Amino acid sequence: MKKEQKVLDFKVFLEPDEDGGYVASCPSLPGCFSEGDTIDEALDNIKEAIELCLEDLVAQKFPLPDTSKSLVSSVVVTL
Repeated sequence: MKKEQKVLDFKVFLEPDEDGGYVASCPSLPGCFSEGDTIDEALDNIKEAIELCLEDLVAQKFPLPDTSKSLVSSVVVTL
């Protein structure tokens, strides 16, 4: 019998790297970072990094993060 797959929607941050390309991070998985020369490459790489982090959590029998509570917003500040 095939195990039911769970779909998780992780929010990621992309920031330009000062040396070129982009750095990607996943706030729901502290320490989960990657990079790429283009936005698409950075997104592909952070997806792979997230999958590896999740495999590690499952192997160690740790709970998976609840991504349904992650929100993305912005704050405007005037100086």
